[in-house]
Amino acid sequence: MAKYMSPITNDALKSLCSEIRLNDKIDVADYGRFGVKRGLRNADGTGVMAGLTKICSVDGYYIEDGERVPRHGKLNFRGLDINEIVEGCRKEDRFGFEEVAWLLIFGALPTAEQLTKFQNVLAECRELPEDFIEDMIMKAPSPNIMNKMARSVMALYSYDDTPDDISVENVLRQCIQLIAQLPSIMSYAYQVKRRHYYKKSMYIHQPKPELGTAQSILRTLRSDRLFTDEEAKLLDLCLILHSEHGGGNNSTFATRVLTSSGTDTYSAIAAGIGSLKGPKHGGANIKVKEMTTFMEQELSDITNEGQVADYITKIIKKEAGDRSGLVYGMGHAIYTISDPRAVLLKDAAKKFVFSEEFERRFRLLELIEELTPDIFRSIKGDMKPICANVDLYSGLIYDMLGIPEDLFTPLFTVSRMAGWAAHRLEELTTGKRIIRPAYKNVSLPYHYIALNERTEENVLHPDKYITREALAIM
Repeated sequence: MAKYMSPITNDALKSLCSEIRLNDKIDVADYGRFGVKRGLRNADGTGVMAGLTKICSVDGYYIEDGERVPRHGKLNFRGLDINEIVEGCRKEDRFGFEEVAWLLIFGALPTAEQLTKFQNVLAECRELPEDFIEDMIMKAPSPNIMNKMARSVMALYSYDDTPDDISVENVLRQCIQLIAQLPSIMSYAYQVKRRHYYKKSMYIHQPKPELGTAQSILRTLRSDRLFTDEEAKLLDLCLILHSEHGGGNNSTFATRVLTSSGTDTYSAIAAGIGSLKGPKHGGANIKVKEMTTFMEQELSDITNEGQVADYITKIIKKEAGDRSGLVYGMGHAIYTISDPRAVLLKDAAKKFVFSEEFERRFRLLELIEELTPDIFRSIKGDMKPICANVDLYSGLIYDMLGIPEDLFTPLFTVSRMAGWAAHRLEELTTGKRIIRPAYKNVSLPYHYIALNERTEENVLHPDKYITREALAIM
Protein backbone atom coordinates (compact mmCIF):
# COMPACT_ATOMS: atom_id res chain seq x y z
CA MET A 1 0.00 0.00 0.00
CA ALA A 2 1.45 3.35 -1.05
CA LYS A 3 2.31 5.75 1.74
CA TYR A 4 1.02 9.31 1.68
CA MET A 5 3.90 11.77 1.39
CA SER A 6 3.35 15.18 2.97
CA PRO A 7 4.22 18.18 0.76
CA ILE A 8 5.23 20.12 3.90
CA THR A 9 9.00 20.08 4.48
CA ASN A 10 10.54 19.35 7.87
CA ASP A 11 12.14 22.79 7.96
CA ALA A 12 8.76 24.40 7.36
CA LEU A 13 7.21 22.30 10.11
CA LYS A 14 9.94 23.25 12.58
CA SER A 15 9.41 26.91 11.80
CA LEU A 16 5.63 26.65 12.18
CA CYS A 17 5.92 24.69 15.42
CA SER A 18 8.18 27.35 16.90
CA GLU A 19 5.31 29.82 16.47
CA ILE A 20 2.88 27.41 18.13
CA ARG A 21 5.22 26.94 21.11
CA LEU A 22 5.69 30.68 21.43
CA ASN A 23 2.03 31.67 21.23
CA ASP A 24 0.51 28.72 23.08
CA LYS A 25 2.54 29.16 26.26
CA ILE A 26 0.44 29.44 29.41
CA ASP A 27 1.87 30.45 32.75
CA VAL A 28 1.42 27.49 35.11
CA ALA A 29 0.66 29.95 37.93
CA ASP A 30 -2.47 31.06 36.06
CA TYR A 31 -4.11 27.69 36.74
CA GLY A 32 -4.03 28.42 40.45
CA ARG A 33 -4.83 32.10 39.95
CA PHE A 34 -8.09 31.33 38.17
CA GLY A 35 -8.97 28.19 40.12
CA VAL A 36 -8.67 25.95 37.07
CA LYS A 37 -8.63 22.21 37.77
CA ARG A 38 -6.21 20.86 35.19
CA GLY A 39 -7.32 17.62 33.61
CA LEU A 40 -10.62 17.98 35.49
CA ARG A 41 -8.69 16.88 38.59
CA ASN A 42 -8.97 18.19 42.13
CA ALA A 43 -5.82 19.21 43.98
CA ASP A 44 -5.53 15.73 45.53
CA GLY A 45 -5.65 14.06 42.11
CA THR A 46 -9.25 12.86 42.31
CA GLY A 47 -11.66 13.63 39.51
CA VAL A 48 -13.99 16.61 39.47
CA MET A 49 -17.56 15.45 40.04
CA ALA A 50 -19.18 15.84 36.61
CA GLY A 51 -22.19 13.52 36.67
CA LEU A 52 -24.18 10.75 38.31
CA THR A 53 -24.19 7.07 37.40
CA LYS A 54 -25.60 3.76 38.60
CA ILE A 55 -23.23 1.65 36.54
CA CYS A 56 -20.01 1.44 38.49
CA SER A 57 -18.25 2.67 41.63
CA VAL A 58 -14.49 2.83 42.14
CA ASP A 59 -13.38 3.27 45.75
CA GLY A 60 -9.89 3.48 47.23
CA TYR A 61 -10.19 5.77 50.24
CA TYR A 62 -12.65 7.49 52.57
CA ILE A 63 -12.79 11.01 53.96
CA GLU A 64 -12.41 11.59 57.70
CA ASP A 65 -12.24 15.12 59.13
CA GLY A 66 -11.54 16.43 55.66
CA GLU A 67 -8.57 14.09 55.12
CA ARG A 68 -8.24 11.22 52.67
CA VAL A 69 -7.76 7.93 54.52
CA PRO A 70 -6.43 5.06 52.34
CA ARG A 71 -8.18 1.70 52.26
CA HIS A 72 -8.19 -1.42 50.12
CA GLY A 73 -9.75 -0.78 46.75
CA LYS A 74 -13.29 -1.78 45.90
CA LEU A 75 -14.83 -2.07 42.44
CA ASN A 76 -18.59 -2.54 42.13
CA PHE A 77 -20.56 -3.21 38.96
CA ARG A 78 -24.18 -2.08 39.50
CA GLY A 79 -23.64 -2.45 43.26
CA LEU A 80 -22.07 -5.93 43.03
CA ASP A 81 -18.51 -6.38 44.28
CA ILE A 82 -16.23 -7.54 41.47
CA ASN A 83 -14.77 -10.22 43.75
CA GLU A 84 -18.24 -11.74 44.25
CA ILE A 85 -18.85 -11.78 40.50
CA VAL A 86 -15.53 -13.47 39.76
CA GLU A 87 -15.92 -15.94 42.64
CA GLY A 88 -19.46 -16.79 41.54
CA CYS A 89 -18.29 -17.70 38.04
CA ARG A 90 -15.35 -19.67 39.44
CA LYS A 91 -17.53 -21.72 41.78
CA GLU A 92 -19.92 -22.59 38.96
CA ASP A 93 -16.98 -23.20 36.61
CA ARG A 94 -18.32 -21.04 33.80
CA PHE A 95 -17.49 -17.96 31.74
CA GLY A 96 -18.60 -14.56 33.01
CA PHE A 97 -17.94 -11.82 30.45
CA GLU A 98 -21.33 -12.09 28.77
CA GLU A 99 -23.06 -12.07 32.16
CA VAL A 100 -21.12 -8.93 33.14
CA ALA A 101 -22.04 -7.22 29.85
CA TRP A 102 -25.72 -7.92 30.61
CA LEU A 103 -25.31 -6.67 34.18
CA LEU A 104 -23.67 -3.42 33.08
CA ILE A 105 -26.22 -2.65 30.37
CA PHE A 106 -29.46 -3.76 32.00
CA GLY A 107 -28.62 -3.12 35.66
CA ALA A 108 -29.20 -6.56 37.22
CA LEU A 109 -27.87 -10.09 36.92
CA PRO A 110 -29.54 -12.12 34.17
CA THR A 111 -31.59 -15.22 34.79
CA ALA A 112 -30.28 -18.43 33.25
CA GLU A 113 -32.81 -18.05 30.42
CA GLN A 114 -31.89 -14.41 29.79
CA LEU A 115 -28.18 -15.21 29.77
CA THR A 116 -28.62 -18.05 27.29
CA LYS A 117 -30.67 -15.85 24.95
CA PHE A 118 -28.12 -13.04 25.25
CA GLN A 119 -25.25 -15.41 24.46
CA ASN A 120 -27.16 -16.66 21.42
CA VAL A 121 -27.80 -13.11 20.19
CA LEU A 122 -24.11 -12.25 20.55
CA ALA A 123 -23.17 -15.39 18.63
CA GLU A 124 -25.53 -14.43 15.80
CA CYS A 125 -24.17 -10.87 15.71
CA ARG A 126 -20.51 -11.90 15.52
CA GLU A 127 -20.63 -12.25 11.76
CA LEU A 128 -19.50 -9.07 9.99
CA PRO A 129 -21.37 -7.67 6.95
CA GLU A 130 -20.70 -9.29 3.58
CA ASP A 131 -17.39 -8.20 2.02
CA PHE A 132 -16.59 -6.07 5.10
CA ILE A 133 -13.36 -7.95 5.87
CA GLU A 134 -12.10 -7.61 2.30
CA ASP A 135 -13.22 -4.01 1.73
CA MET A 136 -12.63 -2.40 5.13
CA ILE A 137 -9.86 -4.42 6.76
CA MET A 138 -7.75 -6.22 4.17
CA LYS A 139 -7.45 -3.37 1.65
CA ALA A 140 -5.87 -0.92 4.07
CA PRO A 141 -3.62 -2.68 6.62
CA SER A 142 -2.84 -0.62 9.70
CA PRO A 143 0.38 -0.71 11.75
CA ASN A 144 -1.78 -0.20 14.84
CA ILE A 145 -4.79 -2.43 15.47
CA MET A 146 -6.54 0.25 17.54
CA ASN A 147 -6.71 2.62 14.58
CA LYS A 148 -8.05 -0.15 12.39
CA MET A 149 -10.71 -0.97 14.99
CA ALA A 150 -11.79 2.67 15.19
CA ARG A 151 -11.91 2.94 11.40
CA SER A 152 -13.89 -0.28 11.14
CA VAL A 153 -16.41 0.89 13.73
CA MET A 154 -16.89 4.11 11.78
CA ALA A 155 -17.27 2.09 8.58
CA LEU A 156 -20.08 0.02 10.10
CA TYR A 157 -22.15 3.22 10.03
CA SER A 158 -22.45 2.74 6.25
CA TYR A 159 -23.85 -0.77 6.70
CA ASP A 160 -26.56 0.29 9.15
CA ASP A 161 -30.06 1.10 7.83
CA THR A 162 -30.72 3.47 10.75
CA PRO A 163 -27.30 4.70 11.88
CA ASP A 164 -28.43 8.09 13.21
CA ASP A 165 -31.44 6.87 15.15
CA ILE A 166 -30.53 7.50 18.80
CA SER A 167 -33.61 5.95 20.34
CA VAL A 168 -32.72 3.66 23.23
CA GLU A 169 -34.00 0.66 21.26
CA ASN A 170 -31.79 1.36 18.24
CA VAL A 171 -28.70 2.25 20.26
CA LEU A 172 -29.11 -0.94 22.31
CA ARG A 173 -29.16 -2.94 19.06
CA GLN A 174 -26.05 -1.17 17.79
CA CYS A 175 -24.19 -1.66 21.07
CA ILE A 176 -24.97 -5.37 21.30
CA GLN A 177 -23.78 -5.81 17.72
CA LEU A 178 -20.54 -3.96 18.48
CA ILE A 179 -19.90 -6.05 21.62
CA ALA A 180 -20.18 -9.11 19.39
CA GLN A 181 -18.28 -7.75 16.37
CA LEU A 182 -15.28 -6.03 17.95
CA PRO A 183 -13.49 -9.33 18.76
CA SER A 184 -13.85 -10.38 15.12
CA ILE A 185 -12.64 -6.99 13.85
CA MET A 186 -9.66 -7.19 16.21
CA SER A 187 -8.68 -10.69 15.10
CA TYR A 188 -9.02 -9.98 11.39
CA ALA A 189 -7.09 -6.69 11.69
CA TYR A 190 -4.25 -8.53 13.42
CA GLN A 191 -4.11 -11.23 10.77
CA VAL A 192 -3.89 -8.59 8.04
CA LYS A 193 -1.10 -6.84 9.94
CA ARG A 194 0.78 -10.15 10.27
CA ARG A 195 0.71 -10.63 6.53
CA HIS A 196 1.45 -7.06 5.47
CA TYR A 197 3.96 -5.88 8.07
CA TYR A 198 5.51 -9.08 9.43
CA LYS A 199 5.38 -11.09 6.19
CA LYS A 200 3.84 -14.02 8.05
CA SER A 201 0.96 -16.29 7.17
CA MET A 202 -2.55 -14.97 7.64
CA TYR A 203 -5.30 -17.32 8.77
CA ILE A 204 -8.98 -16.48 8.88
CA HIS A 205 -11.15 -18.72 11.05
CA GLN A 206 -14.90 -18.36 10.89
CA PRO A 207 -16.57 -17.93 14.31
CA LYS A 208 -18.36 -20.89 15.89
CA PRO A 209 -21.71 -19.88 17.38
CA GLU A 210 -21.46 -22.24 20.35
CA LEU A 211 -18.33 -20.47 21.66
CA GLY A 212 -18.30 -17.50 24.00
CA THR A 213 -16.25 -14.33 23.59
CA ALA A 214 -13.04 -15.51 25.28
CA GLN A 215 -13.13 -18.86 23.47
CA SER A 216 -13.79 -17.20 20.11
CA ILE A 217 -10.85 -14.82 20.55
CA LEU A 218 -8.38 -17.63 21.28
CA ARG A 219 -9.75 -19.75 18.44
CA THR A 220 -9.42 -16.99 15.84
CA LEU A 221 -5.92 -15.96 16.96
CA ARG A 222 -4.34 -19.42 16.89
CA SER A 223 -3.39 -21.16 13.68
CA ASP A 224 -4.53 -24.55 15.01
CA ARG A 225 -7.68 -23.04 16.63
CA LEU A 226 -6.92 -25.02 19.79
CA PHE A 227 -7.05 -23.79 23.39
CA THR A 228 -7.70 -25.25 26.82
CA ASP A 229 -10.65 -24.47 29.04
CA GLU A 230 -8.23 -23.06 31.63
CA GLU A 231 -6.75 -20.67 29.07
CA ALA A 232 -10.16 -19.45 27.94
CA LYS A 233 -11.31 -18.86 31.51
CA LEU A 234 -8.13 -16.91 32.27
CA LEU A 235 -8.80 -14.64 29.29
CA ASP A 236 -12.43 -14.39 30.37
CA LEU A 237 -11.25 -13.07 33.74
CA CYS A 238 -9.25 -10.38 31.95
CA LEU A 239 -12.31 -9.42 29.91
CA ILE A 240 -14.44 -9.12 33.05
CA LEU A 241 -11.92 -6.97 34.91
CA HIS A 242 -11.38 -4.60 31.97
CA SER A 243 -15.05 -4.28 31.04
CA GLU A 244 -15.85 -1.22 33.16
CA HIS A 245 -14.23 1.29 35.50
CA GLY A 246 -16.60 4.18 36.13
CA GLY A 247 -17.78 7.17 34.12
CA GLY A 248 -14.72 9.30 34.78
CA ASN A 249 -12.05 7.24 33.04
CA ASN A 250 -10.86 8.97 29.88
CA SER A 251 -12.36 6.71 27.22
CA THR A 252 -15.73 6.34 28.94
CA PHE A 253 -15.91 10.09 29.51
CA ALA A 254 -15.07 10.63 25.83
CA THR A 255 -17.90 8.28 24.87
CA ARG A 256 -20.31 10.14 27.16
CA VAL A 257 -19.18 13.55 25.88
CA LEU A 258 -19.92 12.55 22.27
CA THR A 259 -23.14 10.86 23.30
CA SER A 260 -24.30 14.07 24.97
CA SER A 261 -24.00 15.88 21.63
CA GLY A 262 -26.61 13.61 20.06
CA THR A 263 -24.19 11.97 17.64
CA ASP A 264 -24.43 8.38 16.37
CA THR A 265 -23.23 5.29 18.21
CA TYR A 266 -20.36 4.58 15.81
CA SER A 267 -18.86 8.05 16.29
CA ALA A 268 -19.17 7.84 20.07
CA ILE A 269 -17.55 4.40 20.30
CA ALA A 270 -14.77 5.34 17.86
CA ALA A 271 -13.95 8.25 20.20
CA GLY A 272 -13.66 5.81 23.09
CA ILE A 273 -11.29 3.62 21.07
CA GLY A 274 -9.14 6.62 20.15
CA SER A 275 -8.88 7.58 23.81
CA LEU A 276 -8.09 4.06 25.00
CA LYS A 277 -5.20 3.81 22.54
CA GLY A 278 -3.24 6.41 24.53
CA PRO A 279 -0.31 5.14 26.62
CA LYS A 280 -1.66 7.08 29.62
CA HIS A 281 -4.84 4.99 29.43
CA GLY A 282 -5.31 1.62 27.72
CA GLY A 283 -1.79 1.48 26.31
CA ALA A 284 -0.20 1.37 29.76
CA ASN A 285 0.17 -2.43 29.84
CA ILE A 286 2.44 -2.20 26.80
CA LYS A 287 4.58 0.32 28.70
CA VAL A 288 4.86 -2.18 31.57
CA LYS A 289 6.19 -4.80 29.19
CA GLU A 290 8.58 -2.27 27.66
CA MET A 291 9.87 -1.37 31.12
CA THR A 292 10.39 -4.99 32.18
CA THR A 293 12.12 -5.75 28.87
CA PHE A 294 14.62 -3.00 29.67
CA MET A 295 15.20 -4.63 33.05
CA GLU A 296 15.64 -8.10 31.55
CA GLN A 297 18.24 -6.72 29.13
CA GLU A 298 20.16 -4.65 31.67
CA LEU A 299 20.05 -6.74 34.86
CA SER A 300 21.99 -9.96 35.34
CA ASP A 301 19.26 -11.34 37.63
CA ILE A 302 15.74 -9.93 37.48
CA THR A 303 14.81 -11.81 40.65
CA ASN A 304 17.56 -10.13 42.70
CA GLU A 305 15.94 -7.64 45.06
CA GLY A 306 18.98 -5.34 45.21
CA GLN A 307 19.38 -5.13 41.43
CA VAL A 308 15.69 -4.47 40.89
CA ALA A 309 15.63 -1.82 43.63
CA ASP A 310 18.62 -0.02 42.09
CA TYR A 311 16.96 -0.05 38.69
CA ILE A 312 13.65 1.29 40.05
CA THR A 313 15.64 4.08 41.68
CA LYS A 314 17.17 4.94 38.31
CA ILE A 315 13.74 4.87 36.65
CA ILE A 316 12.30 7.34 39.15
CA LYS A 317 15.36 9.58 38.71
CA LYS A 318 14.83 9.42 34.91
CA GLU A 319 18.14 7.63 34.45
CA ALA A 320 16.74 4.33 33.10
CA GLY A 321 13.84 2.89 31.14
CA ASP A 322 12.18 5.42 28.86
CA ARG A 323 13.47 8.31 31.04
CA SER A 324 9.92 9.40 31.89
CA GLY A 325 10.39 8.89 35.62
CA LEU A 326 7.32 6.64 35.66
CA VAL A 327 7.22 3.14 37.10
CA TYR A 328 4.54 1.71 34.85
CA GLY A 329 1.94 -0.50 36.47
CA MET A 330 2.25 1.35 39.78
CA GLY A 331 -0.07 4.05 41.13
CA HIS A 332 -3.68 5.01 40.51
CA ALA A 333 -5.79 8.15 40.81
CA ILE A 334 -8.27 6.49 43.20
CA TYR A 335 -6.85 3.20 44.49
CA THR A 336 -4.40 3.66 47.36
CA ILE A 337 -3.61 0.42 49.21
CA SER A 338 -4.75 -2.00 46.50
CA ASP A 339 -6.41 -2.22 43.09
CA PRO A 340 -8.88 -5.16 43.25
CA ARG A 341 -8.31 -5.90 39.56
CA ALA A 342 -4.55 -6.19 40.10
CA VAL A 343 -5.09 -8.45 43.11
CA LEU A 344 -7.27 -10.82 41.10
CA LEU A 345 -4.94 -10.84 38.08
CA LYS A 346 -1.88 -11.42 40.25
CA ASP A 347 -3.55 -14.41 41.91
CA ALA A 348 -4.61 -15.80 38.53
CA ALA A 349 -1.17 -15.28 37.01
CA LYS A 350 0.52 -17.01 39.94
CA LYS A 351 -1.69 -20.08 39.53
CA PHE A 352 -1.17 -20.20 35.76
CA VAL A 353 2.63 -19.80 35.67
CA PHE A 354 3.98 -22.93 34.03
CA SER A 355 7.61 -22.29 33.02
CA GLU A 356 10.82 -20.97 34.55
CA GLU A 357 10.79 -17.98 32.20
CA PHE A 358 7.36 -16.85 33.36
CA GLU A 359 8.18 -17.61 37.00
CA ARG A 360 11.14 -15.24 36.80
CA ARG A 361 9.05 -12.54 35.11
CA PHE A 362 6.30 -12.97 37.69
CA ARG A 363 8.85 -12.55 40.48
CA LEU A 364 10.14 -9.38 38.79
CA LEU A 365 6.63 -7.90 38.80
CA GLU A 366 6.22 -8.88 42.44
CA LEU A 367 9.45 -7.07 43.30
CA ILE A 368 8.35 -3.97 41.40
CA GLU A 369 5.09 -4.00 43.37
CA GLU A 370 6.85 -4.56 46.72
CA LEU A 371 9.77 -2.15 46.31
CA THR A 372 8.40 0.83 44.39
CA PRO A 373 6.34 2.51 47.17
CA ASP A 374 9.27 2.84 49.62
CA ILE A 375 11.74 3.85 46.92
CA PHE A 376 9.33 6.45 45.57
CA ARG A 377 8.79 7.88 49.06
CA SER A 378 12.52 8.05 49.80
CA ILE A 379 13.28 9.88 46.54
CA LYS A 380 10.24 12.11 46.21
CA GLY A 381 9.41 12.59 49.88
CA ASP A 382 5.78 11.94 49.00
CA MET A 383 3.95 9.87 51.61
CA LYS A 384 0.98 9.16 49.34
CA PRO A 385 0.37 5.38 49.24
CA ILE A 386 1.09 3.67 45.93
CA CYS A 387 -0.20 0.28 44.83
CA ALA A 388 0.01 -1.92 41.76
CA ASN A 389 -2.67 -1.22 39.16
CA VAL A 390 -4.37 -3.52 36.68
CA ASP A 391 -1.67 -3.02 34.04
CA LEU A 392 1.17 -4.54 36.08
CA TYR A 393 0.10 -8.18 35.64
CA SER A 394 -2.22 -8.12 32.60
CA GLY A 395 0.60 -8.11 30.04
CA LEU A 396 2.22 -11.16 31.65
CA ILE A 397 -1.08 -13.03 31.45
CA TYR A 398 -1.46 -12.16 27.77
CA ASP A 399 2.10 -13.37 27.15
CA MET A 400 1.37 -16.66 28.93
CA LEU A 401 -1.68 -17.06 26.68
CA GLY A 402 0.46 -16.47 23.61
CA ILE A 403 -1.35 -13.23 22.79
CA PRO A 404 0.91 -10.83 20.86
CA GLU A 405 1.70 -7.36 22.19
CA ASP A 406 -0.14 -5.87 19.21
CA LEU A 407 -3.37 -7.02 20.86
CA PHE A 408 -2.83 -5.95 24.47
CA THR A 409 -4.77 -2.69 24.12
CA PRO A 410 -7.26 -4.00 21.52
CA LEU A 411 -8.27 -6.70 24.02
CA PHE A 412 -8.90 -3.92 26.53
CA THR A 413 -11.16 -2.34 23.88
CA VAL A 414 -13.09 -5.55 23.32
CA SER A 415 -13.74 -5.73 27.07
CA ARG A 416 -14.52 -2.05 27.63
CA MET A 417 -17.11 -2.01 24.84
CA ALA A 418 -19.55 -3.43 27.39
CA GLY A 419 -18.94 -0.51 29.75
CA TRP A 420 -19.10 2.07 26.95
CA ALA A 421 -22.43 0.62 25.85
CA ALA A 422 -23.85 0.93 29.36
CA HIS A 423 -22.64 4.52 29.73
CA ARG A 424 -23.87 5.58 26.29
CA LEU A 425 -27.34 4.27 27.10
CA GLU A 426 -27.30 5.88 30.55
CA GLU A 427 -26.18 9.23 29.12
CA LEU A 428 -28.97 9.11 26.53
CA THR A 429 -31.63 8.39 29.14
CA THR A 430 -30.41 10.62 31.98
CA GLY A 431 -27.97 13.23 30.66
CA LYS A 432 -30.28 15.55 28.73
CA ARG A 433 -27.52 18.20 28.40
CA ILE A 434 -24.51 18.51 26.14
CA ILE A 435 -21.32 18.24 28.21
CA ARG A 436 -19.48 21.53 27.97
CA PRO A 437 -16.77 22.40 30.52
CA ALA A 438 -15.35 25.93 30.47
CA TYR A 439 -11.85 27.12 29.56
CA LYS A 440 -10.59 30.44 30.87
CA ASN A 441 -9.08 32.58 28.11
CA VAL A 442 -5.77 34.13 29.23
CA SER A 443 -4.70 35.72 25.96
CA LEU A 444 -4.39 39.50 25.85
CA PRO A 445 -6.11 41.47 23.05
CA TYR A 446 -4.07 43.64 20.72
CA HIS A 447 -4.80 45.83 17.68
CA TYR A 448 -5.11 44.39 14.19
CA ILE A 449 -2.00 45.06 12.11
CA ALA A 450 -2.39 45.66 8.38
CA LEU A 451 -0.74 42.97 6.26
CA ASN A 452 1.81 45.30 4.68
CA GLU A 453 2.82 46.59 8.12
CA ARG A 454 3.48 43.22 9.73
CA THR A 455 7.03 42.37 10.69
CA GLU A 456 8.58 39.40 12.42
CA GLU A 457 8.84 41.54 15.53
CA ASN A 458 5.22 42.62 15.82
CA VAL A 459 3.78 39.28 14.69
CA LEU A 460 5.92 36.95 16.79
CA HIS A 461 5.78 39.21 19.84
CA PRO A 462 2.21 40.55 19.91
CA ASP A 463 2.45 41.06 23.67
CA LYS A 464 4.45 44.22 22.89
CA TYR A 465 1.51 45.61 20.97
CA ILE A 466 -1.37 44.93 23.33
CA THR A 467 -4.23 47.39 23.63
CA ARG A 468 -4.69 49.98 26.33
CA GLU A 469 -7.78 48.09 27.48
CA ALA A 470 -5.63 45.02 28.04
CA LEU A 471 -3.03 47.02 29.95
CA ALA A 472 -5.78 48.38 32.17
CA ILE A 473 -6.78 44.90 33.36
CA MET A 474 -3.24 43.62 33.92
